[in-house]
Amino acid sequence: MGLRRVSPDTDAPERLIVANEPIISGMAGRYATALFELAREERTLDSTQADLDRFDKLVAEVADLERLVKSPVFTADEQGKALSTILEQAKISGTVAKFLLLVTKNRRLFAVNDMIKAYRKLVAQHKGETRAEVTVAEPLSDTHLNALKDALKSTTKKDVALDINVDPSILGGLKVKLGSRMVDASLKTKLNSIKLAMKEAR
Repeated sequence: MGLRRVSPDTDAPERLIVANEPIISGMAGRYATALFELAREERTLDSTQADLDRFDKLVAEVADLERLVKSPVFTADEQGKALSTILEQAKISGTVAKFLLLVTKNRRLFAVNDMIKAYRKLVAQHKGETRAEVTVAEPLSDTHLNALKDALKSTTKKDVALDINVDPSILGGLKVKLGSRMVDASLKTKLNSIKLAMKEAR
């Protein structure tokens, strides 16, 4: 099945950040929704997300690729040719490769990170999960990662998928952005305990 064409027009370290779950809308949301619907029909939701996550990680780690994605100086043709080579080397093919090349052709590659985030949210909603954006000063150990998941699950009563960003400027802190649920005192206490354990583990 071919990929549907999408119309591009149709702070403190201890602080716990809570925000409403954004509605999947706007240009990035439309592209993500089209990809989600196709992946659901093809029963490839997880493999599609895995390929998107790999591409997103590549963009974060390779400065030249980040420039290719975000810089307006490249033509769609230049981006497409370079991207085809990168996807082949990364062994990203099928639906995700077609999707990324379509996005490039439509001059929307600059928004691919927002599209990937929107796709993750759609998959989480489909599975009945909650997604939490977590920012930490250094990578979490398996012990701390599991403790964080358990703390969030105990509050949301759902499995929680984590988007983890490492930002050394947080100085050992932990920031969590969690769906639309209000955070109660018990969750704050659990998160503070995890932060303390992270500091003691150094």
